[in-house]
Amino acid sequence: MERSQINKWIQEAKDFFNEFQWKLPPFAFWSLDKWQKIMQDVKLRAKHAMIIDNGLGWDVSDFGSNDFEHSGLLLFTMRNGNIGSNKDYAEKIMIQRDGQVTPFHYHWTKTEDIINRGGGNLMVEVYNAHPKDSPNPSTKWQNGKFAENPVIYTHDGIKDSVPAGTVIKLTPGESITIPPRLYHSFWGEKDEGWVLVGEVSKVNDDNTDNRFYRQLPRFNDIENDEKPVHVLLNEYDQVLDFDF
Repeated sequence: MERSQINKWIQEAKDFFNEFQWKLPPFAFWSLDKWQKIMQDVKLRAKHAMIIDNGLGWDVSDFGSNDFEHSGLLLFTMRNGNIGSNKDYAEKIMIQRDGQVTPFHYHWTKTEDIINRGGGNLMVEVYNAHPKDSPNPSTKWQNGKFAENPVIYTHDGIKDSVPAGTVIKLTPGESITIPPRLYHSFWGEKDEGWVLVGEVSKVNDDNTDNRFYRQLPRFNDIENDEKPVHVLLNEYDQVLDFDF
């Protein structure tokens, strides 16, 4: 991915959030220069440790597809805690473009509510993980395996069951609870507009708790063809290496 593309997509995201009066916290708008000053100062780094260490901020991924418009996701993590602490929850706001797919994955430990906050319709396809699917993150990589049994799930406090591979439509205001080891892929329904997607969950750990059906990168290699307008959440420890 090129930095110029990421800058463009983040600006489009800020415009979309504003349409819905969804306000981001102040650090969403901090510049590379500000982050470099923070990371150069031990006391400032410690003061902002929750943002840095818990992965708050901007996140743009095409999951290695090199085709963000059709396979990708833009997120902003607003809050995230630590397992075993008093803050053991997380919240994200995301944008899923119509026809843009987030590929099949599940989480070993995280339970999450995926919420259609507004815009178009969010389509969510679900499969239980097969019992022989990878049991934990330390297992040697193997492709995913879907189970064929029905998926029992809850949506807005209602318990339901659907056949494996069902595509569930979430209209604005609707949500679905995704427990651990439930494979899910989601996309904005084509020609129905972008979707403002919320996520409320247990603690989020993108480094160890994402299990993709196919082996895909969670974060992208980026070609810095221009200066970042905003630093991504996995880049804080790299900002002193940026030279513009």
